[in-house]
Amino acid sequence: MAARSDPRLLVLHGLRLKGHAGVAVLAESAGIAVTEVESWLERLEADGLVVHREAPGGWSLTPAGRAEQARLVRREIDVAGVRPAIEGAYERFRALNGAVLEACSRWQVREVAGTAVINDHRDPAYDARVVDDLVGLHSRVEALCDDLAGTLERYRPYGDQLSRAVAKVEAGERDWFTKPRLASYHTVWFELHQDLLTTLGLDRTAEADDGEDRADTMPRKGVS
Repeated sequence: MAARSDPRLLVLHGLRLKGHAGVAVLAESAGIAVTEVESWLERLEADGLVVHREAPGGWSLTPAGRAEQARLVRREIDVAGVRPAIEGAYERFRALNGAVLEACSRWQVREVAGTAVINDHRDPAYDARVVDDLVGLHSRVEALCDDLAGTLERYRPYGDQLSRAVAKVEAGERDWFTKPRLASYHTVWFELHQDLLTTLGLDRTAEADDGEDRADTMPRKGVS
């Protein structure tokens, strides 16, 4: 059975992944009630681990909070005995990462006569090929997410969120492929990457270039 995380850790971890977030977003991320999140935020603020800011709005970690979050996630996976399983899942993630990000990039930008141009989604055959590639990749992603969900309960939502996103893309709701500030496929995939890194205490800059930010930096004016 997957280990359940302490609510205090879940709130800190949610803020580590989101950067800054409101109570409702944290409650959804942590899978606990809004009132419980509010209670934990009050205690964490009193301990100097979180701070509330009016702009951009919401809660965020202090430097002490980041250090405490890192300590707690390291302790959690060692106490639960799941570090080897999560390390193995991370390597599988890395093996899939390039292909997933390439599909996201091709969704946003396509090559015409040797020149990269914004994909205006006026070529349904091109879009269908990219969607088919994502669907094919998702079968491997599902297996990865299922295995992660067997280690820690807090990993369970990723599989559901990615499956929902790919289903919406297949149904023609193209924003669910890469649109930021939406639980799109790329948004959730990016957060899962960050989750694995922070859980294992790894530094993104130490990774070989997977092109993780590629889909975030492509021009998007008028497209998604």
